[in-house]
Amino acid sequence: MHIHYISIMKRIYNYSENFFEKLVSIATTLLGNSITFILAFFMVISWWAKTLLSDWDFHLIVGDMIFGITFLSLFIIQKSFNRFSASLHLKVNELVSSHETANNAVINAEIKTEKEIIELSKEYADLIEEIKEEMEESEEKSED
Repeated sequence: MHIHYISIMKRIYNYSENFFEKLVSIATTLLGNSITFILAFFMVISWWAKTLLSDWDFHLIVGDMIFGITFLSLFIIQKSFNRFSASLHLKVNELVSSHETANNAVINAEIKTEKEIIELSKEYADLIEEIKEEMEESEEKSED
């Protein structure tokens, strides 16, 4: 009974992780889209116009302006990050694919799940430990 409960919990966790990663991917794409920025821009402009026509409290107007600019900056920053991230991934993929002994499992790592990335990271950590051990052994042999 206990093992069955753990299995169900793991399935629920994996499902929620995959769902969240897909949701984040969609949100990132949506927030970095030019059309989304244009829609948000017109929404902020209409909000400011309504505020200017109804209220004349200077502090509220300045606060609304700051909030609107901050809101629009989110879309600009996300667009910039998406472009930077995509170009960085292309460059890394090119380097990995051009090296004969490279592990092609890391190509397009950005589309892997967090669990897959953690597993790859563990493999590389193990590889680093093996390399350190080999270097220590070769240093000991060279000292003799």
